[in-house]
Amino acid sequence: MAIAERPAERGTAPQPGAGSGSDGPPLEFHVFKGIPGEEQGDVTYRVPPVTGMVVLDAIHWIQKHVDTDLACRWNCKAAKCGSCSAEINGMPRLMCKTRIDDLPEGPITVRPMKAFPLIKDLVTDVSHNYEVNRRIPQFTPAADEPTPFVIKDIDLERIYEFRKCIECFLCQDVCHVLRSHDLQEQFYGPRFFVRVASLEMHPKDTVDRLEATRTEGGLGYCNITKCCTEVCPEHIHITDNAIIPLKERVADRHWDPLRAVSRLLLGRR
Repeated sequence: MAIAERPAERGTAPQPGAGSGSDGPPLEFHVFKGIPGEEQGDVTYRVPPVTGMVVLDAIHWIQKHVDTDLACRWNCKAAKCGSCSAEINGMPRLMCKTRIDDLPEGPITVRPMKAFPLIKDLVTDVSHNYEVNRRIPQFTPAADEPTPFVIKDIDLERIYEFRKCIECFLCQDVCHVLRSHDLQEQFYGPRFFVRVASLEMHPKDTVDRLEATRTEGGLGYCNITKCCTEVCPEHIHITDNAIIPLKERVADRHWDPLRAVSRLLLGRR
């Protein structure tokens, strides 16, 4: 370990048979600690196991009993706020939704999301995502559109899927365009292709965002590996239902002359 090994403080270390629901030898966690410009590395902690515990439970136990200086971001502990995103055993996950007994036996590593600048320990700066979000025009119905909106069920189902996003940014973290190629300024990322799709496919929206998504959003950089879909805790079909339809619409507009003429004559987007 790069910094130090920190066992539980005396009196808080797990004791055989101590406490209901606690059983077995201590769990070993290798948790990243550090801030930019200073020493960084994994610290080893041993945490008493509890039936049904999740990784965030272990982080909270460490903060209470061993290392009050360990920083992590969390809020709801119910997999709905998207705050506790991290890389657990190398995989982007929510700490509050990752059960210990679902992980392979052995040491568990917990690291901050790699695609975002480090602030401290497990906390990263995700503010760039909100800057991207501001560049995307908001939902804009026609001025004379009667309300309440009347929308077909099939359109509602499609929109509801996209609105399940909790903005955990795990999809942004796993995307190789952002993670490995550092193209944040040229690529919206999966989360924001989902947002664009939710607006473009809304039957009452009137704004055209396709060209901006193709150019400043860098839609063409996505090569459909589906890694974003695999890590989505809300099981949104990001690639199949958002990114691929956007790519098809861009292709239709630029390389299908019949559809382009039809769209021009009929006024369809």
